[in-house]
Amino acid sequence: MASVLKPVDNVKDSVSAEEWAIRVDLAAAYRLVAYYGWDDLIFTHLSARVPGPEHHFLINPYNLMFDEITASSLVKIDVEGKPVMPTPYVTNSAGFIIHSAIHMARDDAHAVMHLHTSSGQAVSAQAAGLMPLTQTAMLIRNEVAYHEYEGVATDLEERDRLVEDLGTKDAMILRNHGTLALGSSVAQCFIKIYYLERACDAQVKALSAGLDGLYNPPQGTPEKASEQGKMGLGIVADRLAWPALLRKLDRMDPGFRN
Repeated sequence: MASVLKPVDNVKDSVSAEEWAIRVDLAAAYRLVAYYGWDDLIFTHLSARVPGPEHHFLINPYNLMFDEITASSLVKIDVEGKPVMPTPYVTNSAGFIIHSAIHMARDDAHAVMHLHTSSGQAVSAQAAGLMPLTQTAMLIRNEVAYHEYEGVATDLEERDRLVEDLGTKDAMILRNHGTLALGSSVAQCFIKIYYLERACDAQVKALSAGLDGLYNPPQGTPEKASEQGKMGLGIVADRLAWPALLRKLDRMDPGFRN
């Protein structure tokens, strides 16, 4: 952990316009995770890459609840999870191990989100993993990789195994742990984790009645839906869903933009 006592007085004026836009989007994502009830006290992280060659990233202050996070309070860190500009907030460098592995291995991973929801953890503990039970699951299921549980993610050597398991996919179920998604923008990353979480929640509810009563989709339709999801989710995220979510947050509390 690290703490710096003299913060930047006006973060917006101290960073590029591109970085500020990403800060606003990432702060919005934190607020939305809290709104949907996906937060886990102060734990788990959402991160975003800062434009430029320095390999810097934005992440949450470790001592703030997700519904308190603003664009200015996000901490800019290096690949080791240590702050690179003055901040009054503490950071959790160990918590960035999973994120740094993916950011550094995948050039398209501009945003990475990791959650510990009850439904995500429940599916991560089911041998079948994510099943093609609903349209939501089918749209994203073929983009989901799996990584075996190795304990709390503090081992730097785990990063290589995590990256290998992820491969070229954009989402992951961390066995006995939770869910993860990445995207070329905060918007796309959020929509992917949204679909993954909704699919996990629906699966837990469907399985509450047992396996015998499940209705499986016709042969070939899971693959068809997967292709439709691959083609459409990015457009839906950037052009439709994310702007609407930002408007929703502005109506609720525009303070995330501060």
